[in-house]
This record gives sequence, C-alpha cells and structure tokens, in this order.
Amino acid sequence: MSLAIIYLLAGLVLLYFGAEGLVRGSSSLALRLGLSPLVVGLTVVAFGTSSPELMVSLRAALAGQSDISVGNVVGSNICNIGLILGLCALITPITTNSQIVRIDIPIMIGITALSLVLMADGNIGRTEGIIFCLILVAYIAFSIALARRQPADALGTEFGEEVKISKRGLAVDIIMVIGGLALLVFGARFLVDGAVIIARNYGWSEALIGLTIVAIGTSLPELATSLLAAVKKESDIAVGNIVGSNIFNLVGILGITAIVHPLQATGIDAVDLAVMAGFSLLLWPMAYYQQRITRPAGACLLLGYAGFLFWLLRAT
Repeated sequence: MSLAIIYLLAGLVLLYFGAEGLVRGSSSLALRLGLSPLVVGLTVVAFGTSSPELMVSLRAALAGQSDISVGNVVGSNICNIGLILGLCALITPITTNSQIVRIDIPIMIGITALSLVLMADGNIGRTEGIIFCLILVAYIAFSIALARRQPADALGTEFGEEVKISKRGLAVDIIMVIGGLALLVFGARFLVDGAVIIARNYGWSEALIGLTIVAIGTSLPELATSLLAAVKKESDIAVGNIVGSNIFNLVGILGITAIVHPLQATGIDAVDLAVMAGFSLLLWPMAYYQQRITRPAGACLLLGYAGFLFWLLRAT
C-alpha cells in the first residue's frame, strides 16, 4: 500500500511541474509567434492546465481502464467548479466582467449537454471522438476570432499582465515544453498505477478512483492558477481558466482519447453526468444576472462538491 501512495505522490508532483513547464514554455512561444496575450490565455493556458487530464486519460485508456479515463474528465469538471471556484469565491468574491467569459459559459453548457447524449450508453467510440475534436477546432477558431474582435476585454487586460514572453530565450522555452511533456508522461503513469493499486486494495471501482483521487490530482494546475488569480483579484482569469479547461476536458481529452482508443465507461452512471451538468448550469445565472460569485455562493459550491464526494463514498 505504501508503494501505491508513493506512486500517487510522485505522479501528482510530476504532473504539476510538467503542466507548469508546458504552460510557461508554450505561452512564451505563442507570444513570440505574434499571438496576443488574450488568445494565448484562452487557448494555450486554459488547455495547458488540462494537460494532466489528457495524459492520465490516454494512459488509462491504453491500459484498458476506460472508467478511469472518463471518470477523470467528469470528476475534473465537477471539481473545477465545485471545489476550485468555490475556494476562489471564499477568498474573494469573483466578478465576471469579461464578455468573453459570459459567452464561453453557454458554450460549455452546450458541450456538456452534447456530452451527456453521446455518453449516455457508456460508450465513446471513434466517431464520437472525431465529433468532439471537430468541435474543439471550431471552438479554438471562434475563441481566436472573438479575442481579436475584443482586444480590450477585461479578460485580455488581466492576461496581458500575466502572460509575457520569457526573458530566458527561445531555446529555454523549447526545453520547458519538451521537459514538461516528459514529466506529464511519467506523472500520468505513476498516478494511474498508484490509483489502480488503491482501487484493488480497498475494493473501489475504477470509476470511483477516476471521479475522486485522479480527478482532484489532475486538477491541481487549475487549482493553483485560479487561486493565484483570486488572490491577485484577477477574477476573470479564475473563471475563464476553469471554463476553458472544462470545455477542453470534454471535447479535447475525450475526443483525442476516444480516437486513440474507444472508451467503454459503464461505471460512470447518470448521477455523475447529471452532477457535472448541474454544476455547469449553476454558473450561468451567476455570470449573467449576478455577474459575480459571492462568498455564500462559493460556500454552496463547496458544500455541493462535498455532498457529491459523500454520496460517491457512501455508495461504495
């Protein structure tokens, strides 16, 4: 059992630093290519923080553990809103001044609804994977076009302060990207192997492991990025990062993974999918009508997430 814990901890550390290196190196490279900080933030940063989920889901799928792959995505999306945004709102109320964020939230809800339909039978084949990837390409193109039309958006101002060209030089940026990817590969292997050992020792299902331990672990980059943004009172980055990551988790990770290896995740039931959809829907009235996530709302999100974990563990 101690070996499983070592694997888990080593995997989490490698995934965190791998994502950090990938995001920092690729962000600087993208800026060198002439992309604006807003475009980089909406694509490279948001998707880069989801890189641990991608590597873990691919690793699990190739090992024949589809429940971990899909549970990781579903659990991460729930964790991103319930745990991470809940904690951020407790630190400081989160305002949604960015029009881009308010546009992306309905997109996230629509993609979530589509995912429920495509995952209803527990199978995600290559056809569904291709559909997801086409949606991802369309979303990236839309985000870039929208960012170029609204360069003065509140989110662009915040990303302009955070996303900058590295002073270390081009070669170091490339090394950080390659090194980050290498750490992600090894981290995914350790995390999945450790999670499987724990599942077998405690009699937990692979779906439960994916929805809890793996999902929380792979969400660490989103947690660090969003908490730091909340402390700096960069509310739109905190929300934009979560929304962008949730979109990428569904269409990017499930899409790429299903194309590489079709998924059969019968352990993910309707309740898990409904909770993911419910948390996504909660953001809409907050962003459009209240235009903020208050501390009481943050506390409600955290309680909802704790209730979901309690339900999962009680059902075992």
